[in-house]
Amino acid sequence: MSELTFGFSPCPNDTFAFHALVHGLVDSPARIRPVLLDIEELNRRAHDGELDVTKLSFGALPAVADRYAMLRSGAALGRGVGPLVVAREPLSLAAAAAGPIAIPGRETTAFLLLRLLAPELGEPVELRYDEILGAVARGEVAAGLIIHESRFTYAAHGLVKVADLGEWWLLETGLPLPLGVNTIRRDLGAETMREVSQILRESIDAALANRSEALAYALGFGRGMDEERGDRFVGMYVNDMTCDYGEEGRAAVRELLARWGNGVEVEWAP
Repeated sequence: MSELTFGFSPCPNDTFAFHALVHGLVDSPARIRPVLLDIEELNRRAHDGELDVTKLSFGALPAVADRYAMLRSGAALGRGVGPLVVAREPLSLAAAAAGPIAIPGRETTAFLLLRLLAPELGEPVELRYDEILGAVARGEVAAGLIIHESRFTYAAHGLVKVADLGEWWLLETGLPLPLGVNTIRRDLGAETMREVSQILRESIDAALANRSEALAYALGFGRGMDEERGDRFVGMYVNDMTCDYGEEGRAAVRELLARWGNGVEVEWAP
């Protein structure tokens, strides 16, 4: 390995997990160049294999599974928590989904889940995730599908929760909800896959062992979050399953892709 590009989002759970990697605090046989982009932009770029290693939405994985393999470390899985549907006033989910509803991207796991839960979905309005709360508050859309740290800040915009898709998934399946997955280009080969997986695992372990330093870095990307809320958010999505899926995490991924995976086979890198 010489230099590898690694795309991940500015979401606090990603920036927390990869603080050590960004700051050169883990040993690596290659230079890994971070590329921070919105998750839907990462999803789009994966279609062309632009990045060597990249975080993706599980909603985007089936379309690029021939090009990218799942890594064993770095996934975001939440238990009973996930994307929210919010509005200016209490609505049924059916009314909110009828739209217009703002979404953070058609390939996000959030949108996949919304389609599973509300199949009578109206025409969505695609916005960058951090623009959705404002659009709902201004009345430009009837409701919004929000991700990342917005679950802690929507009330400050005068909005109310319509549905928590993570709660629905837990009640439906009894499993944690797979949201984001670290992937690597298959053409890099098995040895590189193993080395990168180890590097990411070491970065996550370092973040958990040095929580305050990693959290301080992550909060620089957490719009409107204080330390207490930032720590709660990180705790939701950076956990044992981020280090390695384990049996329960693997079962959750299989369940999600079985419901909306276009027949893609579940396969982890070596």
